[in-house]
Amino acid sequence: MTFASLGLAAPLLQALDGLGYKTPTPIQAKAIPAVLAGRDVMAAAQTGTGKTAGFALPLLQRLAESEDKVGSNCIRALVLVPTRELAEQVQSSFRQYAEHLPVSTYAAYGGVSINPQMMRLRRGVDVLVATPGRLLDLFSQNAIKFKQVQTLILDEADRMLDLGFARELDTVFAALPKQRQTLLFSATFSDEIRSLAKGRLRDPLSIEVSPRNSTVKSVKQWAVPVDKKRKTELFLFMLKDRRWGQVLVFVKTKRGADELVDALLAKKIKADAIHGDKPQASRLRALESFKAGEVQILVATDVAARGLDIDDLPQVVNFDLPIVAEDYIHRIGRTGRAGATGEAISLVCADEAPLLAAIETLTKQTLEREEEPGFEPDHRVPMTNGAGQLVKKPKKPKVKTGRSSKGVPSNWVGFDDAPARSGGRRPAGKATSGARKSPPRGR
Repeated sequence: MTFASLGLAAPLLQALDGLGYKTPTPIQAKAIPAVLAGRDVMAAAQTGTGKTAGFALPLLQRLAESEDKVGSNCIRALVLVPTRELAEQVQSSFRQYAEHLPVSTYAAYGGVSINPQMMRLRRGVDVLVATPGRLLDLFSQNAIKFKQVQTLILDEADRMLDLGFARELDTVFAALPKQRQTLLFSATFSDEIRSLAKGRLRDPLSIEVSPRNSTVKSVKQWAVPVDKKRKTELFLFMLKDRRWGQVLVFVKTKRGADELVDALLAKKIKADAIHGDKPQASRLRALESFKAGEVQILVATDVAARGLDIDDLPQVVNFDLPIVAEDYIHRIGRTGRAGATGEAISLVCADEAPLLAAIETLTKQTLEREEEPGFEPDHRVPMTNGAGQLVKKPKKPKVKTGRSSKGVPSNWVGFDDAPARSGGRRPAGKATSGARKSPPRGR
């Protein structure tokens, strides 16, 4: 199958050829013809499988073929996304695909001045990618009109329709023309979200190209049990011991992100953070520095769990497990994209056992657990039975290994002096051959 066989026009094929796109992914193969035909669509596919092109390409073609001209302060298509980073990424994709088309695109989101956005909208925009809050700010100031909207797209629709955005979406839906095409794209759809979405769509075509709420098979996943107070120490050790290059690390709180970055910077490791309290300019600068290889460790809250498209990202580390199980799928989807392989490592403490159980229930798989010698937790993480229930087992006596807990150096210099093991993951259940000797006390 080729993109030409899906009915895409020559200007789009030219842009795809320049981007190196060879053959459609499964979600693209099913979604593009349906969107071109004007159908409402609910599409679910794993992260990194090309969902954006699945709706952007046919939308651009429909707009280019239309004789309608966009009016002042008007838009012809609206793409709603949950985060600023995703808005930038989706807008970038639209701009690349529309390189040879007379179709204008623009992104509007909070965290930056609204005035330039109001000025740009005066000339009208064919495709506007926006976050709900900033969109409604523009709408309340009469800087945007919806009368010409032909298509509404909710990207990461499960988060868009979540309770946190319900009020904003009600306002948007009420203001939009009743006759329009509506597209919902995401990696995860709960039954509640599906029920709510179907009430807003007209005879929607449901597309699923992989098991619901599944993770990408190209990403190796495992959990490392550890006491909460030793997570930073363990992460620093694994970073050195496994010779990790660039790592995207997810934490639960903004404060936790800043504290981890401080710990990394203190060890002369180039790190930066992305979270909701950071100005948008700082968030974009941190992301671009990470993409350029100038920053080794990017620490983020779940504001970055969706929409970060980073080439050749080998590792994602869940320093903290997400509160919402679905976010785990989106987090680890930042690696193993576009057919590449990746690793997702979760540092799990006893308090997070219920969160781990929820993740394993959602993904229908039990994460392999690998204790790191020298970091065995005093508070054991209960096993799960795959049905969201914790299985309590008698506490096992500690077994001495080649590297005792007391012998783990807390000083990064000590790690530097010790020879690092060759990169890669140790097979489950096997101790390291030639274990290192503990450094002298008081070193």
